[in-house]
Amino acid sequence: MHIALVYDLRDDYRALGFSEEEIAEFDNIDTIDQLEGALRALHCEVVRVGRGQVLAAWLAAGERFDLVFSIAEGLKGRSREAQVPALCELFDQPYLLSDPLTSAVALDKAVAKRLVRDAGVPTPAFLVANADASELAGWSEFPAFVKPIAEGTGKGCESASVVNTSQELAAAAAKLLTRYHQPVLVETYLPGREFTVGIVGNGEDAAVLGVCEILLKEDAEANIYSLHNKELCEELVIYQRADDDEARLAGERALAAYHALECRDAARIDFRSNASGEPYFLEANPLAGLHPHHSDLPILAAQNGVPYVELIGMILDAGLARYGFARPGTERARRLA
Repeated sequence: MHIALVYDLRDDYRALGFSEEEIAEFDNIDTIDQLEGALRALHCEVVRVGRGQVLAAWLAAGERFDLVFSIAEGLKGRSREAQVPALCELFDQPYLLSDPLTSAVALDKAVAKRLVRDAGVPTPAFLVANADASELAGWSEFPAFVKPIAEGTGKGCESASVVNTSQELAAAAAKLLTRYHQPVLVETYLPGREFTVGIVGNGEDAAVLGVCEILLKEDAEANIYSLHNKELCEELVIYQRADDDEARLAGERALAAYHALECRDAARIDFRSNASGEPYFLEANPLAGLHPHHSDLPILAAQNGVPYVELIGMILDAGLARYGFARPGTERARRLA
């Protein structure tokens, strides 16, 4: 099976002069090595394509693959994670993970929250400032949390994101609007436990892989799963398997959110609980990180007895099944035969 691996490599953008924050969502070479190794262990032939622009050139030249496996985040725009999926659809090229609509919707936190809320999954109250902090003047529920509307990896989430007054809110929002050149979202701050939920599969076969509680160590930036804490997660974060009633409710609600957003193949959904222990939807990541030891989805998979190669195989099999195919030698392939 011929698999094209598409990705944004930090080293490539670093060489072009981008800042460390600008490339924070991109992958290190070790992630690419590990992912290629897992695919080869699954008897796939892997071609390292690299950036979406390179894939575009190859597809335009007539190159085709059995599947494109893209972990490319894209560089600019609130629909940047949809660029490679849209490119694949333009050239009728089969690919893994969510389609362009879901990829764009999930990155815009306000749009995702509206869809999930309409599906009956609770999410914190929120308000959006599109161009000026004054648009949040009517907000009165404190403490609150302020963040960019379309960033990942904790970018823009820091100590100043937790605000307790209208003045702090205005200052934090103005800073983020200037820094990220995109709308800013304020939502009710939830003081309870933080969970991330891994889901794999499609339709009725989609299932919760596990629920992981995010615990911050004493030296971590307090109360926030921030960019700083994520970058130094081995030193600052404890990832703890969670299977109590509260965690299971987060899992149930995550699966409902997964379906509401029409995620495909795999995703990671983030929740945080209120003071009463009720988990609320924060955001969805249909393009979850895939480093075996640094990324949340593989970490929680391993906590629940699913090693890295098996996880990649589950994602691969889910995507193949959507096209009516299966890996040679698998049980599903024998059934289809």
